[in-house]
Amino acid sequence: MNKVVENAAAAVADIPDGASLAVGGFGLCGIPHVLIAALWEQGATNLATVSNNCGVDGWGLGVLLDHRRIRRTTGSYVGENKEFERQFLHGELEVELVPQGTLAERLRAGGAGIAAFFTPTGVGTQVADGGLPWRFDNHGAVVTASPKKETRNFAGRAYVLEEGITCDYALVRASKGDSHGNLVYEKSTRNFNPLCAAAGRITIAEVEELVEPGQIDPRDVHTPGIFVQRVVLVGRGGKRIERVTTRKRHAA
Repeated sequence: MNKVVENAAAAVADIPDGASLAVGGFGLCGIPHVLIAALWEQGATNLATVSNNCGVDGWGLGVLLDHRRIRRTTGSYVGENKEFERQFLHGELEVELVPQGTLAERLRAGGAGIAAFFTPTGVGTQVADGGLPWRFDNHGAVVTASPKKETRNFAGRAYVLEEGITCDYALVRASKGDSHGNLVYEKSTRNFNPLCAAAGRITIAEVEELVEPGQIDPRDVHTPGIFVQRVVLVGRGGKRIERVTTRKRHAA
């Protein structure tokens, strides 16, 4: 039952080239940046990632992207990464953009063993009708586009069929975990982490605090240990703020 591994390098050592990864976080909040850095050092390439966004230049998944380690990514938001834009528009990266709520539900469904579900989100758009650019060539022509999806009416309303997502591995970050793999996420760091944790066949969690089994009240557990295969203690340091916004202080 002890799922604790010595360090991040050991935790990601067996991730092979071509693996698919569900990666938790939202922007730079709650991202498993220690595991991502260890994976960069490990050298795995040709990766397919599923994450709300793909980091920023030089941080988070942006580290892997900068070094051409990601061949395909599925996400909802890509506006904070200039290298992402360059690779996509020059045919170096395949990108599947998904409505944010749909992405969350596709991960949740995959983790719950649900093959697909119907949603009204995207009906009447290219999300359902197909034709969204997934990959360009180096001249800007679309070479791969999204397929048309099945639609069906329920109670007089149109819905589109979306497939659940599962990945070979999941990388997540938790505020607290125990050696059995039970995880707790602090406030907004919860975001996509529990969804990704459930969607990975092998889930690796970096935790800021490691406690003994029984020290986490079962009512406080966000991800049960059954979903987690490896836990590594990383501490609280190394976090970044995506956009620092302050207001002027008024004189006393």
